[in-house]
Amino acid sequence: MKIAQPKPFTFEGGEKAVLLLHGFTGNSADVRMLGRFLEKKGYTCHAPHYKGHGVAPEELVHTGPKDWWKDVMDGYEFLKSKGHESIAAVGLSLGGVFSLKLGYTVPIKGIVPMCAPMYIKSEEVMYEGVLAYAREYKKREGKSSEQIEQEMEEFKQTPMNTLKSLQELIAEVRNSVDMIYAPTFVVQGRHDHMINTDSANIIYNSVESPTKDIKWYEESGHTITFDKERDQLHEDVYAFLESLDW
Repeated sequence: MKIAQPKPFTFEGGEKAVLLLHGFTGNSADVRMLGRFLEKKGYTCHAPHYKGHGVAPEELVHTGPKDWWKDVMDGYEFLKSKGHESIAAVGLSLGGVFSLKLGYTVPIKGIVPMCAPMYIKSEEVMYEGVLAYAREYKKREGKSSEQIEQEMEEFKQTPMNTLKSLQELIAEVRNSVDMIYAPTFVVQGRHDHMINTDSANIIYNSVESPTKDIKWYEESGHTITFDKERDQLHEDVYAFLESLDW
């Protein structure tokens, strides 16, 4: 069965623009509800897809952080080309890491890293996550258990150099967070078992911006944009964006 692929989206809401960034092995659906909410509040939202994401997992292993960063920058330039002078960045997980990298790379109005990792997980743990993603993708395609197992064995033969590069990216951003002066709102789910939640404290304490805030969502996990407190999250992100000097 061919599964419907999520697509990058642009919601035209107004002059203020927000770049919405999804997580590793995720896609634009990660941030779609938030995008719709902000569009109704008068914000233009654009969510790119990173290369190798939202497609068969066999394509993911041949891409890496350099490809994905290019997609982030292309998204930023896309908003610029539409006439948006002021852009805020809101990202989930790896998207949060990229939102921070934007903060010390290009002019950015405000940053919202959500459940963004600052600690390096072992390659083994990260690889388990990729295998889980691949298996789930194949299930959604409607493949039989036998076919899935056969394809998973083949998938495991592919070297995945991406993970080492991902670790290096996280280390680079962690070492550069103190170069961020844009207003920052750090979001973290208390029940996030995917990353070390102390990452949120590292970001909050390292950012040099005089305008920064941190909020812990007591009932939420890693994919906070889908979790129990998502409506509150929408309101909080909106309040932060409204507080910026556009």
